[in-house]
Amino acid sequence: MTPPVEIALAPLVPVPVLWGLGALVGLFTALAVWRRARGAWTRLLPGALLLLVLANPQGVAERREPLADVAVIAVDESTSNRLDGRAARTVAGLAALRDSLGDSPDLEVRVTRVEETDGERGTRLLSAVRAALADVPPSRRAGVIALTDGRVHDADTLDAATLGAPLHVLLTGRPDEVDRHLSVEAAPTYGLVGRTLEATVRLRDPTLADGTPVPLTLFRDGRPAGTVTVPANRPGSVSLPLEHAGDTVFEMRARPVPGELTVVNNRAAISVNGVRDRLRVLLVSGQPHAGERVWRNLLKSDPNVDLVHFTILRSPHKDDATPLHELALIAFPIADLFQERLDSFDLIIFDRYRRQGLVPLGYLANVAAYVRRGGALLLAVGPEFAETVSLYDSALADVLPVTPTRAVIDEAFRPNPTAMGRRHPVTASLPGLPSDANSEPAWGRWARVVEADLAAGAEVSGDGQTLLTGAGERPLLVLARAGEGRAGVLLSDTMWLWAKGFEGGGPQAELLRRVAHWLMREPDLEEETLGARMVGDGLEVTRRGLDPEAMPDTVTVTDPLGQTHELPLTDQGDGRAVAVLPDAAPGVHTLDDGTLSAVAVAGTPNPLETAEVRATDAPLAPLAEASGGTVRWLETDGMPAVRRVSGTGALAGSGWIGLRDTGSYRVVGVDQAALLPPWLALLLILGGLGLAWWREAR
Repeated sequence: MTPPVEIALAPLVPVPVLWGLGALVGLFTALAVWRRARGAWTRLLPGALLLLVLANPQGVAERREPLADVAVIAVDESTSNRLDGRAARTVAGLAALRDSLGDSPDLEVRVTRVEETDGERGTRLLSAVRAALADVPPSRRAGVIALTDGRVHDADTLDAATLGAPLHVLLTGRPDEVDRHLSVEAAPTYGLVGRTLEATVRLRDPTLADGTPVPLTLFRDGRPAGTVTVPANRPGSVSLPLEHAGDTVFEMRARPVPGELTVVNNRAAISVNGVRDRLRVLLVSGQPHAGERVWRNLLKSDPNVDLVHFTILRSPHKDDATPLHELALIAFPIADLFQERLDSFDLIIFDRYRRQGLVPLGYLANVAAYVRRGGALLLAVGPEFAETVSLYDSALADVLPVTPTRAVIDEAFRPNPTAMGRRHPVTASLPGLPSDANSEPAWGRWARVVEADLAAGAEVSGDGQTLLTGAGERPLLVLARAGEGRAGVLLSDTMWLWAKGFEGGGPQAELLRRVAHWLMREPDLEEETLGARMVGDGLEVTRRGLDPEAMPDTVTVTDPLGQTHELPLTDQGDGRAVAVLPDAAPGVHTLDDGTLSAVAVAGTPNPLETAEVRATDAPLAPLAEASGGTVRWLETDGMPAVRRVSGTGALAGSGWIGLRDTGSYRVVGVDQAALLPPWLALLLILGGLGLAWWREAR
């Protein structure tokens, strides 16, 4: 197209001077007309010609270089757009668009490929379009063509005015798709251990009438936990019993229906962090000693511990002549603690307690029964454990992992972990413990150990676990399972030396914390576990075990899309073997090593991308209509042709879609030419003067 020629002025004198001359010419002409002078109007002609010469009119023509318009093809490569042949339709559609658009020099085609960002944000297609057009002014935007299933999650981030171009949506799915979709509408993120939580879920199924009962299978940490029923296409309530502290993953699964797109979204997960409601600990101290305050200070310093502490100083049968009204001590509530309220305690600790007749043998039998029912018991013993008044000489012997030899070794020693202790989560990686098994820990020494054999009681499952040894490699810390509960024995009363910083001290607070929480079945301190956590973009799988020979070599991870990955496990030497799944997809992963199985959540438990996967025009249709574009289903409407449209014509029609031809250009130069050459101006001025002279001479 030839650019138009414009007229511009390039005055030979300053503009104010030009205006002044024009005013004088007009004034003299008006005066001559007023005086009725002959040739008044002819005098105006040379003056006007002089002004025209001084104004110097120029013809201006721009030298223009056409600019290519920009069209964006947004290709949806998210997980949902790979279902049911959508990926093939997307590839074919992109090829057809490339062929239709060709290599025209006046159109630049940009292809932007869009993947889901993360589980919580989903597919950000319009954000990718905005980024692709960020350096393109609206005057050069020809249009946007989106090859997608319509499941985008940023439809509200772009309007037609900001887009500045037509949006054409080519849907890769089918209008009649069938798929079940289980979603979590409301769920707690934490709860108290022992309580039952409530969550609200919704099962959307277009093949069922609203309210139709649908059974869901409930799993807790990968293990079946019963069946619940919810109404189809309506909110339903699900009860979630929380049994332990730490993370618990609840998963609900619905049976697949014939012809549905995928079964991935037939399940939904809820991750709940279990917290204990103030641990109730009963501490019964016997003979006063320096270590008693260590126990009390440790337990009192934890705000989550509700401590009940009694110190028994004498036998109830000992005579005391003090008048009753002068006694300051309360009566020891034996029946209340050891019978009525016994099961309310999470942990019972006997600290250097000997049988003095205050706690009858029947009540000690209650404690043994408490352990068998799932309770936790810890004995911190001294020389009294080797005497005939030992707690071992009671019903507690059935739940203890050791038998005293009746000998006390008064010899300084440095606590040392056993081979099992270096792999057990209670003692592995304690502060000051070197990685080299042949090196001694950087801990201070203790002064005494009570000798005992690893002869477990009748209720103890297998042998006790010796984690630390003392003088002469004698057992120092022994843990065991007894019935449904757990018991532990610390065979020294000189751990207080660590608290005092003797020879540098040691990690007494961390050790006692781990022992107490292992006894109360803290999941993170279990010896044989399989779990995973997110590290960066990868899923780190950890297998923990005590026997290195029995550890599996590989673990199988099933991702949220149903794909399996067999990963090699690398032994870390501290009871852990680790494997990493890089670029883990968000959602629930299932872990299995042939012995243990578990579930783990990467990112959000229920990713947006796989929540609802049926193709739809709902998110993008309003923007397409407002921008002058259209929405087409490739499966039913076929692939439309692409046309360039100039001006304000329609941008879509039957079998075709249009891209704007904006006619954009940039000016690379300007050509100027005087419209009144000097020689012509001189002739015109002389002619005007001659005409005026001739007119006045008549």
